Amino acid sequence: MKKSIFLVLAIFGTTFSVAQNADKAKALLDDVYHKVSGYENIYVDFKHVLNNAEAKVNSETRGDVTLKGDKYLFNYLGSQQLYDGKKVYTVVPENEEVTIEDRLEDENSVTPSKMLTFYRSGHTYQWDILQNRQGRKIQYVKLTPIDTNTEIASILLGIDVETKHIYKLIQTGKNGTTTTITVNSFKTDQPLSETLFTFDESKYKNEGYYIIRN
Repeated sequence: MKKSIFLVLAIFGTTFSVAQNADKAKALLDDVYHKVSGYENIYVDFKHVLNNAEAKVNSETRGDVTLKGDKYLFNYLGSQQLYDGKKVYTVVPENEEVTIEDRLEDENSVTPSKMLTFYRSGHTYQWDILQNRQGRKIQYVKLTPIDTNTEIASILLGIDVETKHIYKLIQTGKNGTTTTITVNSFKTDQPLSETLFTFDESKYKNEGYYIIRN
């Protein structure tokens, strides 16, 4: 009888601890969201590493994105993507090509405008490890997708405890691929050109780019 009571107490204690950790994780993510929502604009310079040991894939690239509300200017892999609030413009200089299309409305897709807020829904949360990175305390939160059909197994989100800014994202796929994004620079409320999020189609036509409308 005593063993049964102790077992019940142990299970209850474990469940309570897990719930507490989930609440702590959600509270920290809420702090991150409220912090980034208070900025007029955000500029992020980042390093992107893709690794899959089994497939012998290991690549490292850099990119940057400027965000203002839903609008964004995204530079990555030699291409540029612009969203002006209505259309998405993808410029590929290597192919001298511009693709113009409507914004994707897939809730599961992480667009540049969602990259600092995607964690707010569709996941369960778990408090993870605390690391010290050159004097900065980085608290990790583990996100597990609720949708079991997704190709993502889990995401570790590293958050600077002091600034409440995202420092690192480590995404593990069910196929063993690990994608790591590390923030090199995070700037807020920068002076921006009034035309930064305006696409000049005539400029690319004059340069001989092929315009594709989807």
